[in-house]
Formats: sequence, C-alpha cells, structure tokens
Amino acid sequence: MAGSTQPTQALPAQGALPEPVGGQCEVLQTRAGQVAVYGSQPLSVEALVCTTPVLLIHSINASASAFEVAPLYEHFRKTRPTYALDLPGYGLSDRSDRTYSIRLMTDAVLAVLAHIRSQHGGSAVDVLAVSLSSEYAARAACEVPDAVRRLALVSPTGFSGRKRFYGAPGSSRGIKWLHEFLANPRWSNGLYRTLTRPGVIRYFLERTWGSKNIDEALWRYDLLTTQQPGARYAPLYFLSAHLFAADINTLYEKLACPVWVSMATRGDFTDYRGRFKVAQRANWQFCSMPGGALPYFEDLAAFTAKIDPFLE
Repeated sequence: MAGSTQPTQALPAQGALPEPVGGQCEVLQTRAGQVAVYGSQPLSVEALVCTTPVLLIHSINASASAFEVAPLYEHFRKTRPTYALDLPGYGLSDRSDRTYSIRLMTDAVLAVLAHIRSQHGGSAVDVLAVSLSSEYAARAACEVPDAVRRLALVSPTGFSGRKRFYGAPGSSRGIKWLHEFLANPRWSNGLYRTLTRPGVIRYFLERTWGSKNIDEALWRYDLLTTQQPGARYAPLYFLSAHLFAADINTLYEKLACPVWVSMATRGDFTDYRGRFKVAQRANWQFCSMPGGALPYFEDLAAFTAKIDPFLE
C-alpha cells in the first residue's frame, strides 16, 4: 500500500464496494444516518504498545473513502486499537439524497468517537484527520474536549495565506446558487460521471501528489466508490463549498489539546502561511513533510517516524 506502482489501463469491474480496510466493520445508527466504522485490535497483548485508541478520518472530495487512510490503519493496528470511518455520503456509509453539511459531518465524527470510547472505558481518543476533514475533527474536539486526547492534521484546510475565517459559529462558505445548479436533476448525474471518469480521477490524484507517481490501488478504489448508488450527493455539496467552515480559524484557535500538523511540500496543498496565528502556541506543532498531501502513501516509514512520537 505504501508504495506506488506503474499506471495500468485495467479498470475494476462495477459492483459491490469492498471494505476499504481490514478488521471488523460495524454500521452505526447515528444522527448523521448509517455510518460505517472499521476497527482492529493488536493480535496480542504483547504487541499492544499504546492503549489509547486512534481514529483515522479520510478527506472530502469527489471520490473519498476510508481507503485514503489505509496505510496508516495498517501501521497503527499492529500496536494499538485502531479505527477508521466512512463519512456520510462516502464509502459504505449512508449516501442518500439529503443535505450534507458541516453539522452532519461533525455529528458523524462525534458519534464514532462516542462509540469508540464506549469500547475503551470512556478514555479519550487520538484523532488523525486529512485535509478538509481536519475541520470536522477540530470542531468535534472543541465541542467535546474530553473526547480527543491528541489531534493530528494532515494537509489541513484553513491555513492558506489568502484569508482567515472567523464567521458565525457553525456557518459554512457554501454558495447556494452553485449547489442548486450542480444538483439540477437534468445534468447532475452526467456532471458527476464526467468528474469521476478514470482519467479525471487520475488527474486530480496527480495534483494531490504533485507527481504522476500516484498510488494505483487508491485510484482503483476511487473508481469503484464513485460508481456506487448515491455517490454524487455529498460531493456536490463539497463542490459548492457547503462543507467548508466559515469559522474554522476560530475553531483552530480554541483548540486546547496537543495538535500536530503535517504540511505537504508538493502538489496543490502547500500553502500554510496562515499558521502564524497558532504556530507559536505551546500545544501546536507544524512539520514540513516531503511529498504531496497524502505523504504516508509515498513514504510510510518517514511519516510514522514523525507522528508516532507525538501520538505515543
């Protein structure tokens, strides 16, 4: 998983979506609908290095799923209780035609945190979130501080040098007319199909990597997950900015738990000039990680050498 292979023209057959990671899959009934959660425990007591569970949260895009954190899931499950989820609208979670919002995503994270804590004596959870999902993890940590022990953010949104966001609590940057246009039943399905063609998905992964040497297994899974019924509904809210928080910088500045940030050096997600507002705070650490926005796919050992000391 951690390495990349040569591109291939063989496409996966359309059909049922396999689970993105190993372990046990549970489908939770939550305020955010059905949420698929994947969990794994170390094989032996001797292998248990850290008893604090860790929750891994994938990013938000047109083809997202828990497969985006699969290398980290395989790494952590060897030594500690490890969990991942498919956010609402993605993977094996509820993909129904409904309003996808910041509140919905945060409620899903909070529900999964509560579930994990119920399995581990109520202890706080270490959380790692990728890209836009960093905003939901931060909101969850602000709303229920006891639920999150440490927070790791990989290529998070909200730190670009262009603008800070201190909007009304819970507000989004959504563009209503744009979503209405994208979701028009006359063309929404065709539009989504165009955005998720094999070559288009490859193009956006190459921009994420900042390289043509993408992870081929992730590309293949992306093709499968975008073929599932209801796959377009959540991405259309993402494309119209409804899933981006207008108060994200307020949230980041409220965080009291230790926070570690991985900054990409290649690709489309390399602007972290806005970190100056929190970079000097004792509970924040920023780490420049060579590679694209998902650096653990490129060099898992180098990434875990940085994050393991923080989480352990």
